[in-house]
Amino acid sequence: MALSRFFAGFLLGMLLCALALQVAAQIPTEAERWRNTLTRNARMELGLEAPVAMLAAQVHQESGWRPDARSYVGALGMSQFMPATATWLAGAYEHLGPADPLNPVWALRGMVVYDGHLFDRVRAANVCERWAKALSAYNGGLGYIAKDERLAKSKGLDPLRWFGHVETVNAVRRPSAWQENRGYPRRILRELEPRYIAAGWGMGACR
Repeated sequence: MALSRFFAGFLLGMLLCALALQVAAQIPTEAERWRNTLTRNARMELGLEAPVAMLAAQVHQESGWRPDARSYVGALGMSQFMPATATWLAGAYEHLGPADPLNPVWALRGMVVYDGHLFDRVRAANVCERWAKALSAYNGGLGYIAKDERLAKSKGLDPLRWFGHVETVNAVRRPSAWQENRGYPRRILRELEPRYIAAGWGMGACR
Protein backbone atom coordinates (compact mmCIF):
# COMPACT_ATOMS: atom_id res chain seq x y z
CA MET A 1 0.00 0.00 0.00
CA ALA A 2 2.78 2.42 0.96
CA LEU A 3 4.65 1.52 -2.23
CA SER A 4 1.53 2.19 -4.32
CA ARG A 5 1.14 5.61 -2.71
CA PHE A 6 4.81 6.32 -3.38
CA PHE A 7 4.47 5.51 -7.08
CA ALA A 8 1.21 7.47 -7.33
CA GLY A 9 2.94 10.48 -5.79
CA PHE A 10 5.94 10.02 -8.04
CA LEU A 11 3.77 9.88 -11.17
CA LEU A 12 1.81 12.93 -10.07
CA GLY A 13 5.07 14.81 -9.51
CA MET A 14 6.31 13.83 -12.96
CA LEU A 15 3.04 14.95 -14.51
CA LEU A 16 3.20 18.32 -12.78
CA CYS A 17 6.80 18.78 -13.91
CA ALA A 18 5.80 17.97 -17.48
CA LEU A 19 2.93 20.46 -17.33
CA ALA A 20 5.23 23.14 -15.90
CA LEU A 21 7.71 22.56 -18.73
CA GLN A 22 4.91 22.76 -21.27
CA VAL A 23 3.71 26.08 -19.82
CA ALA A 24 7.25 27.46 -19.73
CA ALA A 25 7.68 26.59 -23.40
CA GLN A 26 4.72 28.84 -24.22
CA ILE A 27 6.43 31.88 -22.69
CA PRO A 28 9.19 33.66 -24.65
CA THR A 29 12.63 33.09 -23.13
CA GLU A 30 13.22 36.86 -23.19
CA ALA A 31 10.43 37.27 -20.63
CA GLU A 32 12.52 35.90 -17.78
CA ARG A 33 15.15 38.60 -18.32
CA TRP A 34 12.58 41.30 -17.57
CA ARG A 35 10.52 39.50 -14.96
CA ASN A 36 12.01 41.27 -11.94
CA THR A 37 11.78 44.68 -13.62
CA LEU A 38 8.11 44.20 -14.39
CA THR A 39 7.30 42.80 -10.95
CA ARG A 40 9.13 45.57 -9.13
CA ASN A 41 7.46 48.35 -11.12
CA ALA A 42 4.04 46.72 -10.90
CA ARG A 43 4.19 46.55 -7.11
CA MET A 44 5.66 50.05 -6.88
CA GLU A 45 2.93 51.61 -9.00
CA LEU A 46 -0.10 49.39 -8.33
CA GLY A 47 0.60 47.93 -4.89
CA LEU A 48 1.66 44.56 -3.55
CA GLU A 49 -1.39 42.87 -5.06
CA ALA A 50 -0.63 44.10 -8.58
CA PRO A 51 -1.76 41.61 -11.28
CA VAL A 52 1.77 40.81 -12.45
CA ALA A 53 0.66 37.79 -14.49
CA MET A 54 -1.83 39.97 -16.38
CA LEU A 55 0.81 42.61 -17.05
CA ALA A 56 3.22 39.95 -18.31
CA ALA A 57 0.47 38.64 -20.57
CA GLN A 58 -0.05 42.15 -21.90
CA VAL A 59 3.64 42.52 -22.81
CA HIS A 60 3.44 39.09 -24.44
CA GLN A 61 0.49 40.26 -26.53
CA GLU A 62 2.01 43.63 -27.40
CA SER A 63 5.49 42.63 -28.50
CA GLY A 64 6.36 39.08 -27.52
CA TRP A 65 8.85 40.71 -25.10
CA ARG A 66 10.90 42.23 -27.96
CA PRO A 67 12.40 45.60 -26.88
CA ASP A 68 12.88 46.75 -30.46
CA ALA A 69 9.39 45.86 -31.71
CA ARG A 70 7.87 48.29 -34.21
CA SER A 71 4.36 48.05 -35.64
CA TYR A 72 3.21 49.09 -39.08
CA VAL A 73 1.27 52.00 -37.54
CA GLY A 74 4.33 53.32 -35.69
CA ALA A 75 3.96 51.82 -32.20
CA LEU A 76 7.33 51.30 -30.55
CA GLY A 77 9.02 49.03 -28.08
CA MET A 78 8.10 46.29 -25.68
CA SER A 79 4.85 47.99 -24.66
CA GLN A 80 4.05 49.29 -28.17
CA PHE A 81 3.53 52.93 -27.30
CA MET A 82 2.64 55.35 -30.04
CA PRO A 83 5.18 58.21 -29.84
CA ALA A 84 2.47 60.77 -29.02
CA THR A 85 1.12 58.59 -26.19
CA ALA A 86 4.60 58.08 -24.76
CA THR A 87 5.26 61.82 -24.84
CA TRP A 88 1.93 62.60 -23.17
CA LEU A 89 2.52 59.94 -20.51
CA ALA A 90 5.98 61.27 -19.67
CA GLY A 91 4.51 64.75 -19.28
CA ALA A 92 1.58 63.62 -17.16
CA TYR A 93 3.72 61.39 -14.92
CA GLU A 94 7.02 63.19 -14.54
CA HIS A 95 8.58 60.48 -12.38
CA LEU A 96 8.85 58.37 -15.55
CA GLY A 97 11.41 60.74 -16.99
CA PRO A 98 11.68 61.58 -20.70
CA ALA A 99 9.67 59.38 -23.06
CA ASP A 100 11.80 56.46 -24.24
CA PRO A 101 9.54 53.65 -25.51
CA LEU A 102 12.43 51.69 -27.06
CA ASN A 103 14.08 51.43 -23.64
CA PRO A 104 12.53 48.30 -22.09
CA VAL A 105 12.86 49.61 -18.52
CA TRP A 106 10.97 52.78 -19.42
CA ALA A 107 8.49 50.85 -21.55
CA LEU A 108 7.57 48.40 -18.81
CA ARG A 109 7.17 51.07 -16.15
CA GLY A 110 5.28 53.27 -18.58
CA MET A 111 2.88 50.46 -19.39
CA VAL A 112 2.19 49.81 -15.73
CA VAL A 113 1.60 53.52 -15.06
CA TYR A 114 -0.67 53.90 -18.09
CA ASP A 115 -2.64 50.78 -17.16
CA GLY A 116 -3.16 52.21 -13.67
CA HIS A 117 -4.22 55.54 -15.18
CA LEU A 118 -6.86 53.79 -17.28
CA PHE A 119 -7.99 51.46 -14.49
CA ASP A 120 -8.68 54.48 -12.28
CA ARG A 121 -10.95 55.94 -14.96
CA VAL A 122 -13.24 53.01 -15.67
CA ARG A 123 -15.86 51.33 -13.53
CA ALA A 124 -17.06 47.74 -13.57
CA ALA A 125 -18.86 45.10 -11.56
CA ASN A 126 -15.62 43.45 -10.44
CA VAL A 127 -11.86 43.74 -10.76
CA CYS A 128 -11.59 41.36 -13.71
CA GLU A 129 -14.21 43.26 -15.75
CA ARG A 130 -12.57 46.56 -14.80
CA TRP A 131 -9.17 45.41 -16.02
CA ALA A 132 -10.81 44.21 -19.24
CA LYS A 133 -12.09 47.75 -19.82
CA ALA A 134 -8.70 49.23 -18.99
CA LEU A 135 -7.01 46.87 -21.46
CA SER A 136 -9.54 47.78 -24.14
CA ALA A 137 -8.73 51.45 -23.49
CA TYR A 138 -4.99 50.76 -23.70
CA ASN A 139 -5.49 49.19 -27.10
CA GLY A 140 -8.00 51.58 -28.59
CA GLY A 141 -8.50 54.68 -26.48
CA LEU A 142 -10.40 55.56 -23.35
CA GLY A 143 -13.02 57.69 -25.09
CA TYR A 144 -14.63 54.70 -26.77
CA ILE A 145 -15.42 52.99 -23.45
CA ALA A 146 -18.03 55.52 -22.36
CA LYS A 147 -19.68 55.49 -25.81
CA ASP A 148 -19.88 51.70 -25.82
CA GLU A 149 -21.22 51.69 -22.25
CA ARG A 150 -24.05 54.05 -23.25
CA LEU A 151 -24.91 51.92 -26.26
CA ALA A 152 -24.84 48.75 -24.16
CA LYS A 153 -27.21 50.29 -21.63
CA SER A 154 -29.61 51.38 -24.40
CA LYS A 155 -29.74 47.74 -25.54
CA GLY A 156 -30.57 46.44 -22.08
CA LEU A 157 -27.05 45.22 -21.37
CA ASP A 158 -25.09 45.91 -18.19
CA PRO A 159 -22.63 48.79 -18.69
CA LEU A 160 -20.67 47.61 -15.65
CA ARG A 161 -19.89 44.25 -17.22
CA TRP A 162 -17.44 43.85 -20.07
CA PHE A 163 -17.58 40.21 -21.11
CA GLY A 164 -20.82 39.41 -22.88
CA HIS A 165 -22.12 42.95 -22.42
CA VAL A 166 -20.12 46.06 -23.33
CA GLU A 167 -17.71 44.02 -25.45
CA THR A 168 -20.58 42.98 -27.73
CA VAL A 169 -21.52 46.47 -28.94
CA ASN A 170 -19.79 48.92 -31.27
CA ALA A 171 -20.71 52.57 -31.00
CA VAL A 172 -18.48 54.19 -33.61
CA ARG A 173 -15.42 52.11 -34.57
CA ARG A 174 -14.59 50.56 -37.92
CA PRO A 175 -15.48 46.84 -37.80
CA SER A 176 -11.85 45.73 -38.19
CA ALA A 177 -10.63 48.02 -35.39
CA TRP A 178 -13.53 46.93 -33.19
CA GLN A 179 -12.77 43.24 -33.70
CA GLU A 180 -9.09 43.76 -32.90
CA ASN A 181 -9.96 45.73 -29.78
CA ARG A 182 -12.37 43.11 -28.48
CA GLY A 183 -9.84 40.36 -29.00
CA TYR A 184 -7.18 42.24 -27.05
CA PRO A 185 -8.49 41.91 -23.45
CA ARG A 186 -10.01 38.52 -24.16
CA ARG A 187 -6.70 37.00 -25.30
CA ILE A 188 -4.72 38.61 -22.46
CA LEU A 189 -7.11 37.63 -19.68
CA ARG A 190 -8.46 34.31 -20.94
CA GLU A 191 -5.52 32.80 -22.84
CA LEU A 192 -2.21 34.38 -21.85
CA GLU A 193 -2.74 35.33 -18.20
CA PRO A 194 -3.33 31.69 -17.12
CA ARG A 195 0.02 30.72 -18.67
CA TYR A 196 1.90 33.24 -16.57
CA ILE A 197 -0.02 32.30 -13.43
CA ALA A 198 0.84 28.63 -14.01
CA ALA A 199 4.48 29.61 -14.54
CA GLY A 200 4.58 31.30 -11.14
CA TRP A 201 4.47 34.95 -12.17
CA GLY A 202 2.06 35.85 -9.39
CA MET A 203 -1.53 37.00 -9.38
CA GLY A 204 -3.65 37.81 -12.38
CA ALA A 205 -6.58 40.15 -12.78
CA CYS A 206 -9.19 37.42 -13.14
CA ARG A 207 -7.78 34.64 -10.90
